[in-house]
Amino acid sequence: MTKELENYYNNYFAMFRSEGWQQLISEFKANLAQVNSVEFTEDVNNLYFRKGQLNIIATLLNLENAINNAHDQAQNNNSEGGDFQDQHEGGLDFEEAV
Repeated sequence: MTKELENYYNNYFAMFRSEGWQQLISEFKANLAQVNSVEFTEDVNNLYFRKGQLNIIATLLNLENAINNAHDQAQNNNSEGGDFQDQHEGGLDFEEAV
């Protein structure tokens, strides 16, 4: 694993350990049920807006798992002689973490 990639993951790991991150995740979890409810949806535009909100919340709630999975894969590829960056140029796949 390159020093740059190692620094990338270490920055995320430091963020996940911070009180601010824990507070943010708690807020999103608390608001998830309200955003996920269609009870107060006024029209189709509002429904699509809520769908977008849910997508963003899911991405943030799954970010730590996605980063951990990508880090594990990078370490495995590094031990096997593979190049993780070449295989994942498009970024993280959050669907794998869900």
